[in-house]
Amino acid sequence: MATADRNWSRGRTASVHETRHDPDDSAALSETVIDAVAAAEGVDPTDSDLELYQAVDLEALDVLFERRSGDGRWRFEFSIDDLLVVVEGAGTVRVYER
Repeated sequence: MATADRNWSRGRTASVHETRHDPDDSAALSETVIDAVAAAEGVDPTDSDLELYQAVDLEALDVLFERRSGDGRWRFEFSIDDLLVVVEGAGTVRVYER
């Protein structure tokens, strides 16, 4: 489920995995998120154990990113298993242990 705790990740010093989505790339933001979570869990991105669709609507996240404001000042957080995933409007994707 998505989290409304805006400050949870801000107190963390290091993420388990961090990457940046290139908006000019043909890949969707959701693909970057899937890759980031897989890397944090140490599994292949095609592993069926990644149940991201139960935690977040990845298509909606793609639309949010595509329609983002020019300043990139939005942040979306959701949790899956023991991880917190933070996606920022500028394309940064961070994965933290909860």
